Amino acid sequence: MLEVKTKKLDTVAVLCLQGQVVNGDTEILRDAVLSQSGTSAVILDFARVRVVDAHGLGVLLDLRERTHAKGIRFKLMNVPPMIMRVLELTRLDSVFQITSGVQFSPAKRSRRAPVAALKSCA
Repeated sequence: MLEVKTKKLDTVAVLCLQGQVVNGDTEILRDAVLSQSGTSAVILDFARVRVVDAHGLGVLLDLRERTHAKGIRFKLMNVPPMIMRVLELTRLDSVFQITSGVQFSPAKRSRRAPVAALKSCA
């Protein structure tokens, strides 16, 4: 089962995921991402994700396309090594913007804000 909790900093929404991004458990993720309004970026925190299957990858690609079409940046953060390996094998590591979670730029400001300000999901 997948759980999604949302934290906001300025116009950036960080979605803290816990569980599995697999067939049958992705509707909550889709709803959470698509319900974000007034955001400049959506960041999915994968620190507590154990498994992503092919369906989950497809949902992530779809969400990336939908957010980009609205001018919203879409990033993955704190991707565990095993899931990163899947992204590398499928070459999706070159499609998704992946961050370590140390810093990101909220909105289009020049200052950089530590993700710790959101009390990281991990």
